[in-house]
Amino acid sequence: MLDAGIIGGSGYTGGELIRLLYNHPDVNVKVATSRSFSDRKVSDVHKHLKGFTDICFQNLTPQKVKSECDVIFVAVPHGASMNVIPEIVDENTRVIDLSADYRLDTRVFESVYGMVHKDPRKAPYGLVELHPEVADENFVANPGCYPTGAILSAAPLASNKLIETAIFDSKSGITGAGISPSKTSHYPNLAENIVAYKLTTHRHKAEIVQELERLDHNINNISFTPHVIPSIRGILTTSHLFLKEDMEYDEVMSIYQQFYKNNKFIRMVEGVPSLGGVRGSNFCDIGFEMDSENRRLVVISAIDNLVKGASGQAIQNMNLMCGFEETTGLWVSGISP
Repeated sequence: MLDAGIIGGSGYTGGELIRLLYNHPDVNVKVATSRSFSDRKVSDVHKHLKGFTDICFQNLTPQKVKSECDVIFVAVPHGASMNVIPEIVDENTRVIDLSADYRLDTRVFESVYGMVHKDPRKAPYGLVELHPEVADENFVANPGCYPTGAILSAAPLASNKLIETAIFDSKSGITGAGISPSKTSHYPNLAENIVAYKLTTHRHKAEIVQELERLDHNINNISFTPHVIPSIRGILTTSHLFLKEDMEYDEVMSIYQQFYKNNKFIRMVEGVPSLGGVRGSNFCDIGFEMDSENRRLVVISAIDNLVKGASGQAIQNMNLMCGFEETTGLWVSGISP
């Protein structure tokens, strides 16, 4: 039994980590930190966890968390993680960082996030369907929510050097904006509405470009536009993939099935995937339709932004890093309706 710690446990991703880890047979949640809720019961802050845990949030130093835990999840804001990671990463502790601090090349990170990186170490990008090497690592950078759905929707074709241009249009539930209220998440501004934002400059585009260009360095036309929708959870991504050659539906399906044949959390579906099919789960559902007249493949991917887009994927990484079966603690269906 491994003892787990969560640095920054009071947000949505922290609460989801605790919920999911309490279903993991090989992990005990020993520590959850929070400055603002120190000494308060976790179940008083995350009320859905009442009856599942009696631990309290603590305001501990990273070194103290490290001394008590075998695996640590870092769920602090972008820019803060780089102050924590150097104090806890070593050969005996498994660390999964849920911030963006280590997902990108240092130069790219500094350009995209507008801050100097204080700890330019490299970490594997924890999208395990593309990076199985995380199993051999003790420190992994968990991917962003938008990039997870977008990259998985296009990776099989990118790997086969078939994409000329990729345009990603994503719709996210409001929890993607975090637990702190904002103008965007204010109910009167979002109800019965769809809010497009950062139309050409969203920070997550850098991750999408990084991973797709790793599969095919000749892809040079990648666009991404995000939207917030009046839904609590989920990201539905519509990917317009313009192909280099004419292809038939069965040919494309064969490429996707072959590429993901060993990935249990990828489900190819006929028709259009739904958020209800993945809500609360670690699955990514993918479906597509051919637009032969324009040599365009329209791929739809659906994930839960808090699970496969964050905490579930972090546990998926932990499972591989710690030698557990990849699906342990995560093999649950979506909640529908």
